[in-house]
Amino acid sequence: MLARPILAPLLLLAATPALADVASSGPGGFLIHFELLSHRDPAATWQRLVRPQDWWRSEHTYSQDAANLSLALTPGGCWCEQLPGGGFVKHMEVVYAAAGKGLRLVGGLGPLQKMGASGALSFALKPSGEHDTTVIVDYAVTGYSAGGFIDMAGAVNGVLADALKHLVEG
Repeated sequence: MLARPILAPLLLLAATPALADVASSGPGGFLIHFELLSHRDPAATWQRLVRPQDWWRSEHTYSQDAANLSLALTPGGCWCEQLPGGGFVKHMEVVYAAAGKGLRLVGGLGPLQKMGASGALSFALKPSGEHDTTVIVDYAVTGYSAGGFIDMAGAVNGVLADALKHLVEG
């Protein structure tokens, strides 16, 4: 199954220190909130953000290669992944894009997609000092999980923390 390569790293990362805590979690979903500092200005941070193939971790892709990721900055644009043999995964869809200011995507990452859960992944870029940018990230997920979302929230938090650290430090 395709979800297994995504789920195992999610569960392993749940135990690693994260850049932020799960803000809230309940039977119907969760909210993860991050605030990170990028030592790039908002324009340069934006240029990196819109190239997920440069900062998303290969081990958290279906193809095991982040080079297969792309993001189309158009209304309804796809954060997609090409799979070997001509297949694809539509991870999320662009619903808001303002260069140097913010990006919002909707959809379910990894095993959330198979569960029918969906969410809004929002990035806000705020100038901080002369050359830095504060990157504010929220991922609000809703859906149904028989066991609730507490364990899943921790796992997703770990994956996002790893990717976002690479976004601002890479």
